[in-house]
Amino acid sequence: MPDTYFYRYDDFDRTLVAERVEQFRDQVRRRLAGELTEEQFKPLRLTNGLYLQLHAYMLRIAIPYGTLASRQLRKLAEISRKYDRGYGHFTTRQNLQLNWIRLEDAPDALAALAEVDMHAMQTSGNCIRNVTADHYAGAAVDEIEDPRIWCEIVRQWSTLHPEFSFLPRKFKIAITGSPNDRAAVRVHDIGLRLWKNEAGEVGFEVIVGGGLGRTPMIGKTLREFLPRDELLAYLEATLRVYNRYGRRDNLYKARIKILVHEIGAEKMREEVEAEYLSIRDSALRLPAETIEAIAHQFAPPVLPERPMISGRVEAERLSNAHFALWLKSNVAPHRVKGYAIVTASLKPAGSPPGDASAAQMEGVADIADAFSQSELRVSHEQNLIFPHVAIDDLPQVYKSLAALGFAEANIGKITDIIACPGLDYCALANARSIPVAQRISTHFAGLARQHDIGDLKIKISGCINACGHHHVGHIGILGVDKNGVELYQLSLGGDVDFGKTAIGTILGPAVTADKVVEAVDSLVATYLDNRQDNERFVDTYRRLGAKPFKERVYAAV
Repeated sequence: MPDTYFYRYDDFDRTLVAERVEQFRDQVRRRLAGELTEEQFKPLRLTNGLYLQLHAYMLRIAIPYGTLASRQLRKLAEISRKYDRGYGHFTTRQNLQLNWIRLEDAPDALAALAEVDMHAMQTSGNCIRNVTADHYAGAAVDEIEDPRIWCEIVRQWSTLHPEFSFLPRKFKIAITGSPNDRAAVRVHDIGLRLWKNEAGEVGFEVIVGGGLGRTPMIGKTLREFLPRDELLAYLEATLRVYNRYGRRDNLYKARIKILVHEIGAEKMREEVEAEYLSIRDSALRLPAETIEAIAHQFAPPVLPERPMISGRVEAERLSNAHFALWLKSNVAPHRVKGYAIVTASLKPAGSPPGDASAAQMEGVADIADAFSQSELRVSHEQNLIFPHVAIDDLPQVYKSLAALGFAEANIGKITDIIACPGLDYCALANARSIPVAQRISTHFAGLARQHDIGDLKIKISGCINACGHHHVGHIGILGVDKNGVELYQLSLGGDVDFGKTAIGTILGPAVTADKVVEAVDSLVATYLDNRQDNERFVDTYRRLGAKPFKERVYAAV
Protein backbone atom coordinates (compact mmCIF):
# COMPACT_ATOMS: atom_id res chain seq x y z
CA MET A 1 0.00 0.00 0.00
CA PRO A 2 1.54 3.36 -1.02
CA ASP A 3 2.21 6.05 1.57
CA THR A 4 -0.41 8.50 0.30
CA TYR A 5 -1.37 10.17 3.54
CA PHE A 6 1.60 12.42 4.16
CA TYR A 7 3.99 14.65 2.28
CA ARG A 8 5.75 13.17 -0.74
CA TYR A 9 9.00 14.54 -2.10
CA ASP A 10 8.92 16.29 -5.46
CA ASP A 11 11.80 16.62 -7.95
CA PHE A 12 13.13 19.69 -6.12
CA ASP A 13 13.37 17.79 -2.84
CA ARG A 14 15.07 14.80 -4.44
CA THR A 15 17.56 16.93 -6.33
CA LEU A 16 18.45 18.87 -3.18
CA VAL A 17 19.03 15.72 -1.13
CA ALA A 18 20.97 13.95 -3.91
CA GLU A 19 23.28 16.93 -4.38
CA ARG A 20 23.89 17.13 -0.64
CA VAL A 21 24.82 13.42 -0.53
CA GLU A 22 27.37 13.80 -3.31
CA GLN A 23 28.79 16.94 -1.72
CA PHE A 24 29.25 15.10 1.56
CA ARG A 25 30.75 12.08 -0.20
CA ASP A 26 33.51 14.33 -1.52
CA GLN A 27 34.02 15.91 1.90
CA VAL A 28 34.44 12.48 3.50
CA ARG A 29 36.87 11.45 0.76
CA ARG A 30 38.95 14.55 1.47
CA ARG A 31 38.88 13.89 5.22
CA LEU A 32 39.97 10.27 4.82
CA ALA A 33 42.75 11.39 2.45
CA GLY A 34 44.02 13.87 5.03
CA GLU A 35 43.11 16.90 2.92
CA LEU A 36 40.79 18.14 5.66
CA THR A 37 41.62 18.27 9.36
CA GLU A 38 39.05 17.20 11.93
CA GLU A 39 38.57 20.86 12.83
CA GLN A 40 37.82 21.69 9.19
CA PHE A 41 35.63 18.63 8.73
CA LYS A 42 33.56 18.99 11.91
CA PRO A 43 31.13 21.67 10.69
CA LEU A 44 30.71 19.80 7.41
CA ARG A 45 29.77 16.51 9.04
CA LEU A 46 27.51 18.17 11.59
CA THR A 47 25.44 19.80 8.86
CA ASN A 48 24.79 16.24 7.67
CA GLY A 49 23.85 14.87 11.09
CA LEU A 50 27.12 13.04 11.73
CA TYR A 51 28.47 13.33 15.28
CA LEU A 52 31.69 11.97 16.76
CA GLN A 53 30.65 10.31 20.00
CA LEU A 54 32.61 8.48 22.71
CA HIS A 55 33.36 5.33 20.72
CA ALA A 56 32.30 5.94 17.13
CA TYR A 57 30.46 8.23 14.78
CA MET A 58 26.72 8.62 15.30
CA LEU A 59 24.30 9.43 12.47
CA ARG A 60 21.13 11.27 13.45
CA ILE A 61 18.41 10.73 10.85
CA ALA A 62 15.55 13.21 10.48
CA ILE A 63 12.01 11.88 10.72
CA PRO A 64 10.03 15.08 10.06
CA TYR A 65 7.15 15.47 12.51
CA GLY A 66 7.63 11.83 13.47
CA THR A 67 5.81 10.40 10.43
CA LEU A 68 7.16 7.30 8.70
CA ALA A 69 6.02 5.09 5.86
CA SER A 70 6.56 1.37 6.30
CA ARG A 71 8.97 1.37 3.34
CA GLN A 72 11.04 4.03 5.09
CA LEU A 73 11.21 2.03 8.30
CA ARG A 74 12.36 -1.00 6.30
CA LYS A 75 15.11 1.11 4.78
CA LEU A 76 16.16 2.27 8.25
CA ALA A 77 16.36 -1.39 9.27
CA GLU A 78 18.45 -2.19 6.20
CA ILE A 79 20.83 0.71 6.86
CA SER A 80 21.20 -0.24 10.53
CA ARG A 81 22.03 -3.81 9.55
CA LYS A 82 24.43 -2.92 6.73
CA TYR A 83 26.22 0.10 8.15
CA ASP A 84 25.74 -0.12 11.93
CA ARG A 85 25.27 -2.93 14.45
CA GLY A 86 21.74 -3.93 13.55
CA TYR A 87 19.69 -1.58 15.71
CA GLY A 88 18.75 2.07 16.12
CA HIS A 89 17.69 4.44 18.88
CA PHE A 90 14.53 6.57 18.56
CA THR A 91 14.97 9.94 20.23
CA THR A 92 12.94 12.63 21.96
CA ARG A 93 13.03 14.71 18.77
CA GLN A 94 11.34 11.97 16.77
CA ASN A 95 14.64 11.13 15.07
CA LEU A 96 16.56 7.87 14.73
CA GLN A 97 20.19 7.62 15.83
CA LEU A 98 22.65 5.00 14.63
CA ASN A 99 25.50 4.87 17.10
CA TRP A 100 28.21 2.87 15.33
CA ILE A 101 28.51 4.34 11.83
CA ARG A 102 31.95 4.22 10.21
CA LEU A 103 33.01 7.46 8.57
CA GLU A 104 33.73 5.79 5.24
CA ASP A 105 30.19 4.33 5.21
CA ALA A 106 28.34 7.53 6.08
CA PRO A 107 27.86 8.77 2.48
CA ASP A 108 26.46 5.40 1.41
CA ALA A 109 24.08 5.45 4.37
CA LEU A 110 22.87 8.91 3.35
CA ALA A 111 22.46 7.76 -0.25
CA ALA A 112 20.35 4.84 0.95
CA LEU A 113 18.18 7.24 2.95
CA ALA A 114 17.68 9.37 -0.15
CA GLU A 115 16.22 6.34 -1.93
CA VAL A 116 13.19 6.60 0.36
CA ASP A 117 13.03 10.40 0.58
CA MET A 118 14.90 10.74 3.86
CA HIS A 119 18.00 12.61 4.98
CA ALA A 120 19.97 13.81 8.01
CA MET A 121 20.19 17.51 7.22
CA GLN A 122 19.66 19.98 10.07
CA THR A 123 19.67 17.29 12.74
CA SER A 124 22.68 19.13 14.13
CA GLY A 125 24.21 22.58 14.07
CA ASN A 126 22.96 26.03 15.01
CA CYS A 127 19.96 25.91 12.72
CA ILE A 128 16.27 25.04 12.85
CA ARG A 129 16.19 21.38 13.81
CA ASN A 130 13.67 18.65 12.97
CA VAL A 131 10.18 20.10 13.58
CA THR A 132 8.20 17.85 15.92
CA ALA A 133 4.48 17.25 16.32
CA ASP A 134 1.79 15.37 18.18
CA HIS A 135 2.32 11.68 17.46
CA TYR A 136 -1.46 11.20 17.19
CA ALA A 137 -1.67 13.85 14.44
CA GLY A 138 -4.32 13.18 11.81
CA ALA A 139 -6.06 10.56 13.93
CA ALA A 140 -6.76 12.05 17.38
CA VAL A 141 -10.34 12.59 18.54
CA ASP A 142 -9.47 15.93 20.15
CA GLU A 143 -7.63 17.34 17.13
CA ILE A 144 -8.65 20.73 15.74
CA GLU A 145 -6.39 20.48 12.71
CA ASP A 146 -3.57 18.19 11.61
CA PRO A 147 -0.36 19.93 12.78
CA ARG A 148 1.77 18.03 10.28
CA ILE A 149 0.48 20.30 7.51
CA TRP A 150 2.13 23.21 9.29
CA CYS A 151 5.22 21.21 10.24
CA GLU A 152 5.75 20.50 6.55
CA ILE A 153 5.29 24.16 5.64
CA VAL A 154 7.84 25.10 8.31
CA ARG A 155 10.19 22.34 7.11
CA GLN A 156 10.15 23.64 3.56
CA TRP A 157 10.66 27.23 4.70
CA SER A 158 13.48 26.41 7.11
CA THR A 159 15.50 23.86 5.12
CA LEU A 160 18.86 25.48 4.29
CA HIS A 161 17.36 28.91 4.99
CA PRO A 162 20.33 31.20 4.25
CA GLU A 163 19.52 33.64 7.04
CA PHE A 164 18.97 30.99 9.72
CA SER A 165 21.67 28.41 9.00
CA PHE A 166 24.09 29.98 11.51
CA LEU A 167 21.95 31.03 14.46
CA PRO A 168 23.43 31.83 17.88
CA ARG A 169 22.40 28.30 18.92
CA LYS A 170 20.26 25.35 17.81
CA PHE A 171 16.55 26.06 17.42
CA LYS A 172 13.65 23.70 18.05
CA ILE A 173 10.01 24.09 17.00
CA ALA A 174 7.05 21.91 18.02
CA ILE A 175 3.44 22.09 16.85
CA THR A 176 0.25 20.65 18.32
CA GLY A 177 -3.24 20.67 16.86
CA SER A 178 -4.97 19.46 20.01
CA PRO A 179 -5.90 20.97 23.38
CA ASN A 180 -4.15 18.02 25.01
CA ASP A 181 -0.51 18.83 24.38
CA ARG A 182 1.31 15.69 23.26
CA ALA A 183 4.15 17.70 21.70
CA ALA A 184 5.44 19.60 24.78
CA VAL A 185 5.12 22.95 22.98
CA ARG A 186 5.80 25.10 26.05
CA VAL A 187 9.35 23.81 26.46
CA HIS A 188 10.52 24.58 22.92
CA ASP A 189 12.25 27.59 21.41
CA ILE A 190 8.99 28.14 19.56
CA GLY A 191 5.83 26.21 20.37
CA LEU A 192 2.74 26.52 18.20
CA ARG A 193 -0.74 25.55 19.36
CA LEU A 194 -3.58 25.45 16.85
CA TRP A 195 -6.87 26.53 18.36
CA LYS A 196 -10.26 27.94 17.31
CA ASN A 197 -11.35 31.41 18.42
CA GLU A 198 -14.88 32.59 19.17
CA ALA A 199 -15.44 33.44 15.52
CA GLY A 200 -14.68 29.85 14.57
CA GLU A 201 -11.37 30.72 12.94
CA VAL A 202 -8.37 28.43 13.38
CA GLY A 203 -5.06 30.08 14.18
CA PHE A 204 -1.92 29.72 16.29
CA GLU A 205 -0.96 30.59 19.82
CA VAL A 206 2.74 31.44 19.44
CA ILE A 207 4.87 30.49 22.46
CA VAL A 208 8.51 31.61 22.48
CA GLY A 209 11.48 31.05 24.76
CA GLY A 210 10.85 27.66 26.28
CA GLY A 211 13.53 25.04 26.66
CA LEU A 212 15.28 22.65 29.00
CA GLY A 213 19.02 22.12 29.38
CA ARG A 214 21.20 24.08 31.79
CA THR A 215 18.54 26.78 32.32
CA PRO A 216 15.06 25.24 32.00
CA MET A 217 12.27 27.69 31.17
CA ILE A 218 8.62 27.62 30.17
CA GLY A 219 7.86 29.60 27.02
CA LYS A 220 5.96 32.89 26.99
CA THR A 221 3.00 33.57 24.72
CA LEU A 222 3.89 36.31 22.25
CA ARG A 223 0.70 36.02 20.22
CA GLU A 224 -2.58 34.63 21.52
CA PHE A 225 -4.00 34.22 18.03
CA LEU A 226 -2.07 34.38 14.78
CA PRO A 227 -3.90 33.86 11.45
CA ARG A 228 -2.64 30.74 9.75
CA ASP A 229 -1.56 32.45 6.55
CA GLU A 230 0.76 34.74 8.53
CA LEU A 231 2.67 31.92 10.24
CA LEU A 232 5.87 32.10 8.18
CA ALA A 233 6.04 35.89 8.47
CA TYR A 234 5.79 35.65 12.26
CA LEU A 235 8.37 32.87 12.45
CA GLU A 236 10.70 34.83 10.18
CA ALA A 237 10.30 37.89 12.38
CA THR A 238 10.98 35.91 15.56
CA LEU A 239 14.10 34.29 14.12
CA ARG A 240 15.37 37.63 12.84
CA VAL A 241 15.05 39.18 16.28
CA TYR A 242 16.83 36.19 17.81
CA ASN A 243 19.57 36.31 15.17
CA ARG A 244 20.03 40.03 15.81
CA TYR A 245 20.10 40.03 19.61
CA GLY A 246 20.90 36.45 20.67
CA ARG A 247 24.15 35.96 22.60
CA ARG A 248 27.07 34.63 20.57
CA ASP A 249 29.74 35.30 23.16
CA ASN A 250 28.59 32.64 25.63
CA LEU A 251 27.50 29.15 24.60
CA TYR A 252 25.45 28.75 27.78
CA LYS A 253 23.48 31.94 27.19
CA ALA A 254 22.92 31.63 23.47
CA ARG A 255 19.42 30.08 23.33
CA ILE A 256 16.39 32.25 22.62
CA LYS A 257 15.02 31.48 26.09
CA ILE A 258 17.89 33.52 27.58
CA LEU A 259 17.12 36.43 25.28
CA VAL A 260 13.44 36.38 26.27
CA HIS A 261 14.40 36.13 29.93
CA GLU A 262 16.93 38.97 29.79
CA ILE A 263 14.88 41.52 27.85
CA GLY A 264 11.49 40.34 29.06
CA ALA A 265 8.53 38.92 27.16
CA GLU A 266 7.00 42.35 26.55
CA LYS A 267 10.15 43.75 24.92
CA MET A 268 10.55 40.56 22.90
CA ARG A 269 6.96 40.91 21.72
CA GLU A 270 7.53 44.52 20.70
CA GLU A 271 10.63 43.62 18.69
CA VAL A 272 8.97 40.66 16.97
CA GLU A 273 5.78 42.56 16.20
CA ALA A 274 7.73 45.46 14.68
CA GLU A 275 9.69 43.10 12.44
CA TYR A 276 6.55 41.15 11.63
CA LEU A 277 4.62 44.26 10.50
CA SER A 278 7.40 45.06 8.03
CA ILE A 279 7.15 41.65 6.31
CA ARG A 280 3.59 40.46 6.99
CA ASP A 281 2.35 41.33 3.51
CA SER A 282 5.45 40.09 1.71
CA ALA A 283 5.93 36.83 -0.17
CA LEU A 284 5.93 35.11 3.22
CA ARG A 285 2.14 35.38 3.45
CA LEU A 286 0.87 31.93 2.58
CA PRO A 287 -1.59 31.79 -0.33
CA ALA A 288 -4.71 29.72 0.33
CA GLU A 289 -3.86 27.44 -2.59
CA THR A 290 -0.43 26.67 -1.10
CA ILE A 291 -1.95 25.73 2.26
CA GLU A 292 -4.58 23.65 0.48
CA ALA A 293 -2.00 21.84 -1.66
CA ILE A 294 0.05 20.84 1.40
CA ALA A 295 -3.10 19.93 3.36
CA HIS A 296 -4.22 17.71 0.47
CA GLN A 297 -1.11 15.59 0.92
CA PHE A 298 -2.15 14.95 4.52
CA ALA A 299 -5.72 14.03 3.68
CA PRO A 300 -6.67 11.19 6.04
CA PRO A 301 -7.11 7.72 4.62
CA VAL A 302 -10.64 6.74 3.66
CA LEU A 303 -11.68 4.52 6.56
CA PRO A 304 -15.15 2.97 6.34
CA GLU A 305 -16.90 3.18 9.70
CA ARG A 306 -16.91 -0.05 11.66
CA PRO A 307 -18.62 -1.29 14.83
CA MET A 308 -17.16 0.06 18.06
CA ILE A 309 -17.70 -3.27 19.80
CA SER A 310 -15.79 -6.30 18.55
CA GLY A 311 -16.54 -9.84 19.65
CA ARG A 312 -12.93 -10.82 19.01
CA VAL A 313 -11.66 -8.00 21.21
CA GLU A 314 -14.08 -8.83 24.01
CA ALA A 315 -13.23 -12.52 23.93
CA GLU A 316 -9.50 -11.81 24.08
CA ARG A 317 -9.95 -9.23 26.80
CA LEU A 318 -11.83 -11.65 29.03
CA SER A 319 -9.36 -14.48 28.51
CA ASN A 320 -6.08 -12.54 28.54
CA ALA A 321 -5.39 -10.20 31.47
CA HIS A 322 -2.29 -8.75 29.79
CA PHE A 323 -4.29 -7.88 26.67
CA ALA A 324 -6.91 -6.21 28.85
CA LEU A 325 -4.23 -4.01 30.43
CA TRP A 326 -2.75 -3.31 26.99
CA LEU A 327 -6.14 -2.06 25.79
CA LYS A 328 -6.25 0.37 28.72
CA SER A 329 -2.74 1.77 28.35
CA ASN A 330 -1.62 1.33 24.73
CA VAL A 331 -4.84 1.94 22.77
CA ALA A 332 -6.32 5.43 22.30
CA PRO A 333 -9.57 6.60 20.65
CA HIS A 334 -9.58 7.40 16.93
CA ARG A 335 -11.59 10.12 15.22
CA VAL A 336 -13.24 7.54 12.93
CA LYS A 337 -15.79 5.17 14.42
CA GLY A 338 -14.50 1.63 14.73
CA TYR A 339 -10.78 2.49 14.72
CA ALA A 340 -8.08 3.05 17.33
CA ILE A 341 -4.57 4.46 17.70
CA VAL A 342 -2.09 1.87 18.97
CA THR A 343 1.24 2.56 20.65
CA ALA A 344 3.97 -0.06 20.41
CA SER A 345 6.06 0.16 23.56
CA LEU A 346 9.78 0.29 22.89
CA LYS A 347 10.26 -0.13 26.65
CA PRO A 348 10.07 -3.85 27.48
CA ALA A 349 11.26 -4.44 31.05
CA GLY A 350 15.04 -4.29 31.35
CA SER A 351 15.66 -3.01 27.82
CA PRO A 352 17.22 0.29 26.68
CA PRO A 353 14.36 2.77 26.13
CA GLY A 354 13.73 3.65 22.50
CA ASP A 355 15.91 0.95 20.95
CA ALA A 356 14.73 -1.28 18.11
CA SER A 357 16.65 -3.94 16.23
CA ALA A 358 16.55 -4.21 12.45
CA ALA A 359 14.35 -7.29 12.73
CA GLN A 360 11.97 -5.47 15.06
CA MET A 361 11.78 -2.49 12.70
CA GLU A 362 10.93 -4.81 9.82
CA GLY A 363 8.32 -6.54 11.96
CA VAL A 364 6.73 -3.20 12.87
CA ALA A 365 6.68 -2.26 9.17
CA ASP A 366 4.86 -5.52 8.40
CA ILE A 367 2.23 -4.71 11.04
CA ALA A 368 1.79 -1.21 9.60
CA ASP A 369 1.24 -2.65 6.13
CA ALA A 370 -1.27 -5.17 7.36
CA PHE A 371 -3.20 -3.07 9.84
CA SER A 372 -2.38 0.69 9.71
CA GLN A 373 -2.40 1.98 6.13
CA SER A 374 1.39 1.47 5.92
CA GLU A 375 1.80 4.46 8.22
CA LEU A 376 3.72 4.89 11.48
CA ARG A 377 4.63 7.63 13.92
CA VAL A 378 7.56 8.15 16.27
CA SER A 379 6.65 9.80 19.57
CA HIS A 380 8.90 12.17 21.50
CA GLU A 381 8.44 9.63 24.29
CA GLN A 382 10.48 7.13 22.23
CA ASN A 383 7.70 4.76 21.17
CA LEU A 384 6.15 3.86 17.80
CA ILE A 385 2.52 4.46 16.91
CA PHE A 386 0.11 2.82 14.47
CA PRO A 387 -2.37 5.64 13.80
CA HIS A 388 -5.17 3.82 11.95
CA VAL A 389 -6.03 0.37 13.34
CA ALA A 390 -9.49 -1.20 13.07
CA ILE A 391 -10.78 -2.16 16.51
CA ASP A 392 -11.54 -5.67 15.26
CA ASP A 393 -7.84 -6.09 14.37
CA LEU A 394 -6.53 -5.20 17.85
CA PRO A 395 -6.04 -8.82 19.03
CA GLN A 396 -3.92 -9.63 15.98
CA VAL A 397 -1.91 -6.42 16.28
CA TYR A 398 -1.29 -7.21 19.94
CA LYS A 399 -0.10 -10.75 19.15
CA SER A 400 2.17 -9.49 16.37
CA LEU A 401 3.68 -6.89 18.67
CA ALA A 402 4.12 -9.44 21.44
CA ALA A 403 6.16 -11.58 19.05
CA LEU A 404 8.49 -8.59 18.57
CA GLY A 405 8.68 -7.77 22.30
CA PHE A 406 6.80 -4.49 21.81
CA ALA A 407 3.47 -5.30 23.48
CA GLU A 408 4.36 -4.18 26.98
CA ALA A 409 1.17 -2.69 28.50
CA ASN A 410 3.00 0.25 30.04
CA ILE A 411 2.34 3.42 28.04
CA GLY A 412 2.26 6.33 30.47
CA LYS A 413 3.28 4.06 33.33
CA ILE A 414 6.40 3.98 35.48
CA THR A 415 8.42 1.79 33.10
CA ASP A 416 7.60 3.92 30.04
CA ILE A 417 10.81 5.81 30.76
CA ILE A 418 12.38 8.46 28.56
CA ALA A 419 16.17 8.25 28.61
CA CYS A 420 18.99 9.74 26.58
CA PRO A 421 21.92 7.54 25.47
CA GLY A 422 24.02 8.90 28.36
CA LEU A 423 27.62 8.01 29.05
CA ASP A 424 27.34 4.69 27.22
CA TYR A 425 27.55 6.68 23.96
CA CYS A 426 27.52 10.46 24.41
CA ALA A 427 30.74 12.45 24.76
CA LEU A 428 28.87 15.19 26.65
CA ALA A 429 27.35 12.95 29.32
CA ASN A 430 28.43 12.86 32.95
CA ALA A 431 26.68 9.62 33.87
CA ARG A 432 24.92 6.61 32.44
CA SER A 433 21.20 6.83 31.72
CA ILE A 434 20.37 3.52 30.06
CA PRO A 435 21.45 1.18 32.93
CA VAL A 436 19.47 3.30 35.40
CA ALA A 437 16.36 3.08 33.23
CA GLN A 438 16.86 -0.67 32.86
CA ARG A 439 17.13 -1.22 36.60
CA ILE A 440 14.04 0.86 37.33
CA SER A 441 11.97 -0.88 34.67
CA THR A 442 13.08 -4.30 35.90
CA HIS A 443 12.21 -3.40 39.50
CA PHE A 444 8.70 -2.24 38.52
CA ALA A 445 8.13 -4.84 35.79
CA GLY A 446 4.95 -6.28 37.27
CA LEU A 447 2.07 -4.93 35.21
CA ALA A 448 -0.50 -5.13 38.00
CA ARG A 449 1.72 -2.93 40.15
CA GLN A 450 2.37 -0.50 37.29
CA HIS A 451 -1.32 -0.04 36.63
CA ASP A 452 -2.01 0.39 40.33
CA ILE A 453 0.61 3.16 40.44
CA GLY A 454 -1.00 4.70 37.37
CA ASP A 455 0.19 7.66 35.33
CA LEU A 456 3.79 8.36 36.32
CA LYS A 457 6.40 9.70 33.93
CA ILE A 458 10.08 9.13 34.70
CA LYS A 459 12.61 10.96 32.52
CA ILE A 460 16.37 10.49 32.72
CA SER A 461 19.22 12.62 31.37
CA GLY A 462 22.91 11.81 31.53
CA CYS A 463 23.93 15.47 31.67
CA ILE A 464 22.61 18.99 32.09
CA ASN A 465 21.77 19.26 28.37
CA ALA A 466 18.56 17.41 29.28
CA CYS A 467 18.09 15.30 26.14
CA GLY A 468 16.05 12.97 28.37
CA HIS A 469 13.71 15.84 29.38
CA HIS A 470 14.30 15.19 33.08
CA HIS A 471 13.15 18.70 34.02
CA VAL A 472 9.56 17.88 33.00
CA GLY A 473 9.34 14.37 34.40
CA HIS A 474 6.96 13.67 37.26
CA ILE A 475 10.16 12.13 38.54
CA GLY A 476 13.23 13.55 36.85
CA ILE A 477 16.65 11.95 37.18
CA LEU A 478 19.81 13.83 36.19
CA GLY A 479 23.21 12.19 36.07
CA VAL A 480 26.01 14.31 37.54
CA ASP A 481 29.71 13.71 38.09
CA LYS A 482 31.40 14.43 41.39
CA ASN A 483 35.09 13.67 41.55
CA GLY A 484 34.72 10.89 39.01
CA VAL A 485 31.70 9.28 40.73
CA GLU A 486 28.38 9.04 38.91
CA LEU A 487 25.60 10.50 41.06
CA TYR A 488 21.92 11.09 40.32
CA GLN A 489 19.92 14.16 41.23
CA LEU A 490 16.17 13.69 41.71
CA SER A 491 13.52 16.28 40.88
CA LEU A 492 9.76 16.11 41.33
CA GLY A 493 6.72 17.81 39.88
CA GLY A 494 7.70 18.38 36.26
CA ASP A 495 4.96 18.19 33.65
CA VAL A 496 4.17 19.08 30.02
CA ASP A 497 0.38 18.79 30.15
CA PHE A 498 -1.25 21.86 28.64
CA GLY A 499 -2.07 24.39 31.33
CA LYS A 500 0.03 22.46 33.85
CA THR A 501 3.49 22.70 32.30
CA ALA A 502 6.03 22.85 35.11
CA ILE A 503 9.75 22.49 35.72
CA GLY A 504 10.52 19.94 38.43
CA THR A 505 12.04 20.95 41.76
CA ILE A 506 15.25 19.31 42.97
CA LEU A 507 14.46 17.07 45.93
CA GLY A 508 17.80 17.14 47.73
CA PRO A 509 21.35 15.78 47.49
CA ALA A 510 22.19 13.48 44.59
CA VAL A 511 22.23 9.75 45.31
CA THR A 512 24.66 7.09 44.15
CA ALA A 513 23.84 4.83 41.22
CA ASP A 514 23.14 1.85 43.48
CA LYS A 515 20.52 3.86 45.41
CA VAL A 516 18.47 5.23 42.53
CA VAL A 517 15.97 2.36 42.40
CA GLU A 518 15.58 2.45 46.16
CA ALA A 519 14.93 6.20 46.01
CA VAL A 520 12.30 5.83 43.28
CA ASP A 521 10.67 3.01 45.24
CA SER A 522 10.44 5.32 48.26
CA LEU A 523 8.87 8.07 46.17
CA VAL A 524 6.27 5.66 44.84
CA ALA A 525 5.52 4.29 48.30
CA THR A 526 4.99 7.81 49.65
CA TYR A 527 2.57 8.52 46.84
CA LEU A 528 0.61 5.29 47.33
CA ASP A 529 0.33 5.94 51.07
CA ASN A 530 -1.02 9.45 50.53
CA ARG A 531 -2.96 9.58 47.27
CA GLN A 532 -6.62 10.54 47.27
CA ASP A 533 -9.32 9.39 44.85
CA ASN A 534 -7.82 9.18 41.35
CA GLU A 535 -4.82 11.40 41.94
CA ARG A 536 -1.77 10.89 39.77
CA PHE A 537 1.66 10.89 41.37
CA VAL A 538 2.24 14.48 40.27
CA ASP A 539 -1.13 15.58 41.69
CA THR A 540 -0.32 14.13 45.09
CA TYR A 541 3.06 15.83 45.01
CA ARG A 542 1.46 19.18 44.19
CA ARG A 543 -1.00 18.79 47.07
CA LEU A 544 1.51 17.66 49.69
CA GLY A 545 4.69 19.37 48.59
CA ALA A 546 8.15 17.85 48.72
CA LYS A 547 8.49 17.27 52.47
CA PRO A 548 6.99 13.75 52.90
CA PHE A 549 8.75 12.52 49.75
CA LYS A 550 12.08 13.99 50.81
CA GLU A 551 11.88 12.57 54.32
CA ARG A 552 11.18 9.06 53.10
CA VAL A 553 13.77 9.03 50.33
CA TYR A 554 16.67 10.23 52.43
CA ALA A 555 15.71 8.00 55.34
CA ALA A 556 15.96 5.07 52.95
CA VAL A 557 19.14 5.98 51.05
